[in-house]
Amino acid sequence: MSALSLEDLAVSLGGTAVIADISLRVAQGEFVSILGPSGCGKSTLFRLLTGAIRPDRGEIRVGERVLGAGHDTFAFMPQRDALMPWRRIIDNVTLGLEVQGMGREAARARVQPLIAAFGLEGFERHFPAQLSGGMRQRAALLRTIVQNRPILLLDEPFGALDALTRAGMQRFIERRWLEARWTSILVTHDVREAVALSDRIYVLSRRPARIIADFDVPWPRPRLGSPLPPEAGRLEADLLDTLLTQTGDRS
Repeated sequence: MSALSLEDLAVSLGGTAVIADISLRVAQGEFVSILGPSGCGKSTLFRLLTGAIRPDRGEIRVGERVLGAGHDTFAFMPQRDALMPWRRIIDNVTLGLEVQGMGREAARARVQPLIAAFGLEGFERHFPAQLSGGMRQRAALLRTIVQNRPILLLDEPFGALDALTRAGMQRFIERRWLEARWTSILVTHDVREAVALSDRIYVLSRRPARIIADFDVPWPRPRLGSPLPPEAGRLEADLLDTLLTQTGDRS
């Protein structure tokens, strides 16, 4: 049984068709990436999943259950860390739990055992401006996963980081995923990142978005920090070529 299935989703915003016809599956514990041209509707797809907007057509299923409004299936990590600058790190990472109605002390008790694993020990009382970009992203990831939702949605979470910090965060999330096996969906523009982290990659067309290809990524983990087989380079080339057919830039 799929952890998540989308069936014939379509949505228009302001009279513009953004998603035309998307069907896909995500298995339990699978890491799936979604690639597509800029502005094709990748983030709109996440808005559909979180219930921020409703589809014009189609179904979203979690297991056998059809998803409706007001659900608590997804934990969402946005493109930027979105930490509250006036809240200390410990109070930022508990924010999602407090919004759900958990008391502050109970929320801290749930978070505290994970602080060291996320590289934040000793920084609990710091404010976000006192932390590096990578540490802020780790805090944002902890805030996301501690909610214990069935599925993680990661919307280009490393896109604003410099190359070195981004590589460190990719390795960090790979290690954490290997331990926890979260069911995860990553939106990214980075072909290499998708190949390094994913079990499966879906490629979207230009707007209105359709799935034009999907690729299995069969190589064992960990992948980052060790040589990948030559086939990985060929997969990256195939993905890039598929994307370039959508932008019209094949020079």
